[in-house]
Amino acid sequence: MNGWLCGSKKFIFQFTNLKTLFFMIQSRRTFLKNSGLALAGASLASQSLFSFPKSTQLLGIQLYTVRDAMGKDPLGSLKKLSAMGYQNVEHAWYRDRKFYGYAPAEFKKILADLGMKMPSGHTVLAKNHWDESKKDFTDAWKYTVEDAATAGQQYVVSPWLDETLYQTEDSLKHFMDVFNKCGELCKKSGMKFGYHNHHFEFAKKVNGKILYDLILDNTDKNLVVQQLDTGNLFNAGVKAIDIVKKFPGRFELMHVKDEIVAKGKEHEEEKYESAILGQGIAQIKEVIDLGKAAGTKIFIVEQEAYQGKDPFDCSKEDIDAMKKWGY
Repeated sequence: MNGWLCGSKKFIFQFTNLKTLFFMIQSRRTFLKNSGLALAGASLASQSLFSFPKSTQLLGIQLYTVRDAMGKDPLGSLKKLSAMGYQNVEHAWYRDRKFYGYAPAEFKKILADLGMKMPSGHTVLAKNHWDESKKDFTDAWKYTVEDAATAGQQYVVSPWLDETLYQTEDSLKHFMDVFNKCGELCKKSGMKFGYHNHHFEFAKKVNGKILYDLILDNTDKNLVVQQLDTGNLFNAGVKAIDIVKKFPGRFELMHVKDEIVAKGKEHEEEKYESAILGQGIAQIKEVIDLGKAAGTKIFIVEQEAYQGKDPFDCSKEDIDAMKKWGY
């Protein structure tokens, strides 16, 4: 009996130790498993907190900003802009089927070698580009669209509207129909057609209606996008911030331009001129933030006046401002 009890106690002691050991092993495994899950969770949380999604917006520069230099040395000018951090450009010089003297495919390669692209460009769609007798675009305009596609553009933007085209509401509506047809033409090449404003669209009225309102009312937003120039309209007594609020979602592209009163022109009709971003009165960050929230995809920096500074120095300050604002 005593032997059995002793043996039983020994067995119970051993069983207890084994149970304890098993519990300790399982507890450690549970601890390590839970620790691993915790670490993985912490890692995912860290990635979620500190890795931000890439912006879907593009930032670029209108080459008119450095127009004189582009006219003399386009390759050297592009190298300077690339070194500043500009990865996208918008042209303002298409002549004889060439961009700054280069064939479309050649210009595209030059940009690619510098790590750059040209998502948009300015070429005026004029009255003589539409053949009324044939109800079709002229070959010259068809080549314009073709060359834009070859150069890699996503948008063909017309930056002007001749005064003869909006003498009456009917004449304007007729040409806005041409705009819509151009949107269809560009769509066939995988691009979009757009219009870029100056200040006259807000200063002029046709049949008692503001010209810019008529342009937007008579163009199909799916065929004709708008590139709002945030500075030009100031000379019409209009603020960009008000236009963005009035037409939410209509500005797929923006010309990012700040404005100041030009020295010596305080009492003139066109008294405002462009300036380095953030140094003027255009509420520029608020404007582009509203645009971004409403779907603006491409922000193009443009500065036409420099207040005595070098255009390239201004371009550098402009991109620095945009980057500081998260663009």
